[in-house]
Amino acid sequence: MLSNEELYNIKGGSVSLTGSLLTGILGIVNKIFELGRAVGSGVRRVHDKNICSYN
Repeated sequence: MLSNEELYNIKGGSVSLTGSLLTGILGIVNKIFELGRAVGSGVRRVHDKNICSYN
């Protein structure tokens, strides 16, 4: 059994960059860019009054 002093001195593991972590981060970044593109396109269409009517 470890003493309290030994428990305080335990160092944790390091964070490693894995392929799945990088893939997840890139997926989030791509979604943010797609959202920005969609919002920008919508703003441009409203500004140019180029909106389809729903009649």
